[in-house]
Amino acid sequence: MKPSTQHKPAAKKAGAAPARAARAAAGEVRIIGGQWKRSKLPVADKPGLRPTPDRVRETLFNWLGQDLTGWRCVDAFAGTGALGFEAASRGAQQVQLLEQDAALIAQLKKIKEQLKADAVQVQRGDGIAALKQLPPASADLIFLDPPFDAELFDAALQAAARAVAPGGYIYLEAPSAWGEEQLTPLRLALYRHLKAGAVHAHLLQPLV
Repeated sequence: MKPSTQHKPAAKKAGAAPARAARAAAGEVRIIGGQWKRSKLPVADKPGLRPTPDRVRETLFNWLGQDLTGWRCVDAFAGTGALGFEAASRGAQQVQLLEQDAALIAQLKKIKEQLKADAVQVQRGDGIAALKQLPPASADLIFLDPPFDAELFDAALQAAARAVAPGGYIYLEAPSAWGEEQLTPLRLALYRHLKAGAVHAHLLQPLV
């Protein structure tokens, strides 16, 4: 969902079609549901920045249920903030947006003020490091949408698996499908999966 300087990747989601992704990035996306439904979120014209597509976000929140009242959420690679603000729009009690890019941080703070999104906290920093600092089993929902070319998936999932509460969820967006062989050692199980173009969207849960 974002460009990241984390471990020095140059841009987020360079993936298989960076030029197409960059063209698609400029403009805006809309919050799909909740109190801020149809509110516009600007998408900066940064190479590789590609917010989670509307169809994927709609499916994700159908999987989760429309009402997230009381949930504690973390978006470790916030970018445009589309996932985090969507969660807050649907009643999440606390949404932590983590981002390293200074311009995107400023944009996220502006959106927070415009929406009067008191439940949203915007923090500049390393998403994986922040996940590691969370108390164990303290988050109900963690969004992981790291740069596709930054090799952060294992580290991000390890940190998220420790931080997610029993019965909670981890959303993972990746360029390939993650299966049982990869997830079981992390004590995670696949709950739902969707392929949309070059994107694989996974909803994971901790193993009991």
